[in-house]
Amino acid sequence: MSTDLISVRNLTKDYGDNRGVFDISLDIQEGEVFGYLGTNGSGKTTTIRHMMGFLKPDSGEVLVNGLNPWKQAPEVMRDVSYIPGEIAFPDLATGTDFFKVQAQFLGVKDFTYMNHLIDLLGLDPSANLKRMSKGMKQKTAIVAALMGDKKILIMDEPTTGLDPLMRETFLELVREEKKKGRTIFMSSHIFEEIEDVCDRVAIIGNGKIKDVLSLYKLHHDTPRMFRITFASEAAAQEYAKRVSEAVIDEKKTSCANPAEISFAVPAAGTDRVIKATKGLPVVSVDETHEDLEEYFMNIYRKEIRE
Repeated sequence: MSTDLISVRNLTKDYGDNRGVFDISLDIQEGEVFGYLGTNGSGKTTTIRHMMGFLKPDSGEVLVNGLNPWKQAPEVMRDVSYIPGEIAFPDLATGTDFFKVQAQFLGVKDFTYMNHLIDLLGLDPSANLKRMSKGMKQKTAIVAALMGDKKILIMDEPTTGLDPLMRETFLELVREEKKKGRTIFMSSHIFEEIEDVCDRVAIIGNGKIKDVLSLYKLHHDTPRMFRITFASEAAAQEYAKRVSEAVIDEKKTSCANPAEISFAVPAAGTDRVIKATKGLPVVSVDETHEDLEEYFMNIYRKEIRE
C-alpha cells in the first residue's frame, strides 16, 4: 500500500494582487516521481519553499515524512535533498571547497557516488565557484544535492541552464534515483522532461491546482487520433462502412487525389482500426494521441474561454 511522504493540505500563501498559492492540496507517494508543471509565476517555487520550511503558510499545512517543515526543519532536512530554483553559493573559492563543506553537513564519508556524478555531468569542481557559468553552477547544485543519498529529493526547475544533452543525462540520473526507491518532487515548465520521467503531474496556474493526472493514463488511456489516406475515394468509402467512427474528409477528397479518413477511437480500439484496412489500397496511416503539452494547453484554453 502506498505511503504519502509529502502531503500538502489546503495550503494558502497570499502575497496580494492574486500572487501566491491558494488552497493547494497534493499527496506525493513514497517512491514516486511527481512533476509540478506551470508557467513562470504560477506558484511552483512558493509551494516548494513551504515544503522546505522557508515559508510559513497563511493557512493549511505541509507535512514531509510526517513532519512540519516550518516547525521541524532540522528533522525534515535529515531526509531531504534540495535543488533550489535560484542558486546562491557560500563565499568559498572553488566547487571542491563547497563539496567538502556540503559533505560535512550531510555526513558523507564515501565520495564514490559524488565523483561518479561529477564525471557524469562533466563538471570541473576546481573552477572558481563565483565565476562558473549558469550551467556549471546548476551541475554543482545537482551534485551537492544528490551526493547526500537522501530518500526525498525536492527540485525546483533543476535543468535550468543545462544544454539538451546534459538535460537528458540529468533525466537519466532521475530514473536511477527512482530505481533506488527515492521519492522525487520536481517542478518544471518543460513538458518533455516531466513527461519522460514522472509518474504523476500536477498542473498549477495562478496559484491554484488545475489538475493532477497519471502520465500512464495519459499515454495509454486517452483516445487515439487516426488519419488514413487511401488510393481512391471508393476505398475510403468502403473503410467508412467498416469503422463507424471514420469520417471522410471532404476537403481532401477529389477525383484527382486520394481520400483521407479522420477519426478518434478509444485507446483499446486501435487493433480494429488497422484490421479494417485489410484488402484496401492504403497510402499512409498516421496515429497520434494527446501529449502533456496539448493536455496542458487545453486546460489553459478552457480557462481563458470561461
